[in-house]
Amino acid sequence: MKTANHRYILLLIALTVLASLALASLGKAATPAAPQFLIKDFMFTPMSVTVKAGDTVTWTNKDDEPHTVVSDSGLFRSGALDSDETFSFKFDKAGTYRFICSIHPRMFGTIVVE
Repeated sequence: MKTANHRYILLLIALTVLASLALASLGKAATPAAPQFLIKDFMFTPMSVTVKAGDTVTWTNKDDEPHTVVSDSGLFRSGALDSDETFSFKFDKAGTYRFICSIHPRMFGTIVVE
């Protein structure tokens, strides 16, 4: 009888541990994706993002034409990005940063750093 009780107790302990692990994983928030812009159809999508100081933002050109990412304050400037090329910049200070494509100045976007 001791062997059956011992197995039953071990089974209960194992199930309790598994249930605790499952509940703990449900409470964890998913890690947010790194902020990014897609350059497509001669637009930055989304047109605006809000990030935390220290975040790195990435732009990826999905057009068949080259584009640039140029800060209006001169803080950052990419070279011409061909299809599927990327440019990244780390924002260390809070503020509002506006940017354009210097090749197609009607393309613009904003980054708000908190």
